[in-house]
Amino acid sequence: MTENKNYQNPEVQEPENDEITIDWMDILRRIYTIRKTLYKAAGIGVVLGIIIALSIPKQYTVTVTLSPEMGGDKASGGLASLASSFLGGGATSNNNDALNVTLAPDIVASTPFVLELFNTRVQTLDEELDTTLVTYLDEQRTPWWGYIKAAPGLAIGAIKSLFTEEADTTVTLNPFQLTEKEAAKVKGLRQSILAEVDKKTAMTTITVTLQDPKVTAIVADSVVAKLQQYIIDYRIKKAKEDCAYLEELYKERQQEYYEAQSKYAHYFDTNRNIAFQSVRAEQERLQNDMNLAYQVYSQVAQQLQVARAKIQEEKPVFAVVEPATIPLEPSGSSRKVIVVGIMFLTVCCTGAWKLLGQDCWKKLKSKI
Repeated sequence: MTENKNYQNPEVQEPENDEITIDWMDILRRIYTIRKTLYKAAGIGVVLGIIIALSIPKQYTVTVTLSPEMGGDKASGGLASLASSFLGGGATSNNNDALNVTLAPDIVASTPFVLELFNTRVQTLDEELDTTLVTYLDEQRTPWWGYIKAAPGLAIGAIKSLFTEEADTTVTLNPFQLTEKEAAKVKGLRQSILAEVDKKTAMTTITVTLQDPKVTAIVADSVVAKLQQYIIDYRIKKAKEDCAYLEELYKERQQEYYEAQSKYAHYFDTNRNIAFQSVRAEQERLQNDMNLAYQVYSQVAQQLQVARAKIQEEKPVFAVVEPATIPLEPSGSSRKVIVVGIMFLTVCCTGAWKLLGQDCWKKLKSKI
């Protein structure tokens, strides 16, 4: 007896069309039945959104755009090259150790750079506060949940202050060893100041975000000025060291030439009418010493003029495309958007719980 291999038990046969259908009318009907709950959730969301929106302080952003000089070959057209050519020397070589403009974000985020900003004088828009930046940072508002988060640390600090003497507030900042409070300020200011560089165009964008519009503009302008000075000092550091060395060498060679010249003149005047060969030989030797000292003195003087010109040549040029201005409107999300967003989130979470969460929770409880 042969069995039919194509026979399938209808009880285990899989359906051919297993499609999931969504009954939209049932979903709308269920939403309609919980409409009062959704109204309450919307009201709670509005209240919660207002509380959160009012707790978040306003932030103002100032953006400054710089176009730094691109590093190119200055050997053929720089001031040092022109000075060298006029004085009879060769062309100077290009300085390859110049600071790359792409390092601006790292410079702005470095601890020494941030610490230099602490003593910047700032003034609020209402002119009620005129102080340093490090003092202004203590005046900035924080949301109420920030105080809750910092409450344990504040309590521990208050207890420690009862058993320790008050520290001297005039101590200068030490980048090598910062206190916990100073490190927190450095971290907060580092997050408020950002620098970005477009690698294609070398355009540098400095963005500063703080709570007062005038303070933000002042800090942004100070960041740009300090960044420019930092790069300039780095670029001309080697040239200034070379120039200082040549200054000392120039004075030494000048003194040697004057001494050789004085010896020759004194010997020539003393032995002018003497016709001995030994006198002439000594006179010729002193004259050669004087000429040699003059040649060395002249070469050092030429190199000094080239070094002085190179200091000006090495200074980079910054074109401020977009200067710092006091912003008129706060940045970030407006309070209306925050209220609407929290209300929408509250309604969605409540609806999801009522439509899906409760049934799943009941099933899970029944199984447990």
